[in-house]
Amino acid sequence: MRFGLVVRSMLVAILLIGVLSVSGAAMAQVRVAITVAPPVLPVYEQPICPGDGYIWTPGYWDYNYDVSDYYWVPGTWVLAPEVGFLWTPPWWGWNNGAFVFTAGFWGPTIGFYGGINYGFGYFGTGFVGGRWEGGHFFYNTAVWHVGEGFHNVYNEHVDIRNDTHVSFNGHGGVDARPTREEEAAAHERHIGPVAAQTQHIEAARADEHQRASVNHGRPEVVATARPGDFKGNGVVRGGEAGRADAGRADAGRGAEGGAARSVVHPNDLPARERGAAPNTGDPKLDKKYQQQQDKLAQQQDKERQKLQAQQDKEHQQLAKQKADDARTQQLEQKHAQQTQQLQQRHAQQTQQMQQRQSAPRSGGRPR
Repeated sequence: MRFGLVVRSMLVAILLIGVLSVSGAAMAQVRVAITVAPPVLPVYEQPICPGDGYIWTPGYWDYNYDVSDYYWVPGTWVLAPEVGFLWTPPWWGWNNGAFVFTAGFWGPTIGFYGGINYGFGYFGTGFVGGRWEGGHFFYNTAVWHVGEGFHNVYNEHVDIRNDTHVSFNGHGGVDARPTREEEAAAHERHIGPVAAQTQHIEAARADEHQRASVNHGRPEVVATARPGDFKGNGVVRGGEAGRADAGRADAGRGAEGGAARSVVHPNDLPARERGAAPNTGDPKLDKKYQQQQDKLAQQQDKERQKLQAQQDKEHQQLAKQKADDARTQQLEQKHAQQTQQLQQRHAQQTQQMQQRQSAPRSGGRPR
């Protein structure tokens, strides 16, 4: 066992030499690098906070080299190791031909976590789940589920602009770079995962139902009220059973929103909402704008249908080849990335059109 651990450590060290071009502070956090992307992030409900001083640490995909497989580490509540400390989540990023894992850490400010939207206050940049005041942590109930009995709470609505479940940075994933403030956070005094988190990670690693090849991106346990407790009352189940229980899932991932499905294919996307009818006061201009909106909607619907047909064809080809679970998982990851990129592009197109149509007119008259 000790010999195997040494060999694996040597292999990881060799793999990382010359591969990375990240900052020295980030380099210290790096642990492993592989060539297969992690699955999309599952949508789930946040369990109720077990007590004052607990900080939510969102779930993420880790990697088990012993079985060459990703496994899901459930989101959980953890006592902050020090007053004033916050949790910067771990993240995967593409760099020079490999996916590199950067470990999370505790520190006085939030650092860079790849621009990944983990939900529940960690929406890609910074942190809005709560704040420290006078030695006490105050919880933002707009994004955190603290239940009754908490007096140190506030409710601050959050506008979410990164509504994607992609689990990695770069190479078709999230396109984000650290700010100066986020880079500075890596140089501040900070500590790695506490003992409770380490035990939690090991429990997930030992559970085969948490492995991506077994659960196909739908872990059996997606979240827990306390670290390491995979069977108590505070456990949030995933898999097929958990899909029906996502009632508050996007209350964390999308602030005060409702449930959402895990998006893999265009057919999984919610129905496109029809925008408000133009109302500029100029009937001719309103008609022109409405025609522009209708044309864009038709174009986007065609692109959805085209991508769905392409993905269906690839599924059929894979079925004929009688592919194993690993290849099927890789295809699902690819499809999820394609669908999320399509969704993001369509959202940007719609937003840009709305901005153009609502732009001020010179002289107060419609153009």
